[in-house]
Amino acid sequence: MHPYFSIVPALLYAVCAFLPVQRWRTISLGTATAWLLHFGVLWSEVVSPGSLRVGFAVMLSAALWMSVAAYWFENRNFSLDGLRMLVLPCAAVAVLLPLLFVGSVLSLEGRSALFAWHIAIALLAYSTLTIAAFHAVLMTLQESRLHARPGSAWGERTWFGATIDRLPALLTMEKLLFRMIGLGFVLLTFTVLSGVVFSEQLFGKALTWDHKTVFALLSWVLFGMLLGGRRWQGWRGRIALRFTLAGFVTLLLAYVGSRFVLEVVLHRGLP
Repeated sequence: MHPYFSIVPALLYAVCAFLPVQRWRTISLGTATAWLLHFGVLWSEVVSPGSLRVGFAVMLSAALWMSVAAYWFENRNFSLDGLRMLVLPCAAVAVLLPLLFVGSVLSLEGRSALFAWHIAIALLAYSTLTIAAFHAVLMTLQESRLHARPGSAWGERTWFGATIDRLPALLTMEKLLFRMIGLGFVLLTFTVLSGVVFSEQLFGKALTWDHKTVFALLSWVLFGMLLGGRRWQGWRGRIALRFTLAGFVTLLLAYVGSRFVLEVVLHRGLP
């Protein structure tokens, strides 16, 4: 697939982001089409014979691909038009990022067939939990706007403020948040277990306690504590948002952050 084909889903996302809500059938069909094309672009960027291409831009593109899927499916149960106007423009930018930051190539030669599955599951886990963090930030902004004083800068009727006002109720947003965290935690669990149990087969060496392993495990513990606290202590509101963002930041430090520094700041790839 020609690399500039990614412009097509980017344009579709952008158009669907700003169509009036009355055109919901067109929005739904256009978003689904852009999402399928986005998948094709991602596949062609990541998978090639005997190797995988990875990098922070691919990670962000995959995260927004998952985010669009979550928006599209959940929009059938809840009114999420406010999310549409935030998620789709971000997806339009994300699908183009790998054109600028190509990442690095991981060779599959001599590696176990489990390696590609490990990478795929890890990519889905990071993507899902990135969406959850984005969702948590929106909830924080939504709560702040609800408590903003009339006449204050944050209380003014700006485009962004109006979009925040169109988000579902906080309780609905919270339900969606924990659905995403639950799915992300399951995927992250498989990622951690496959990395620990099959380290020798996956990477050709025993498990090493480098920064990626430590931060990934710390993130897994934080998200596990959050889900446990929600289940047995009824955690919600600000404590849930803080755990979500803390878990995401540690996950970011484990992978995407280090890749961004090496690829963009230092102009180097990772082994």
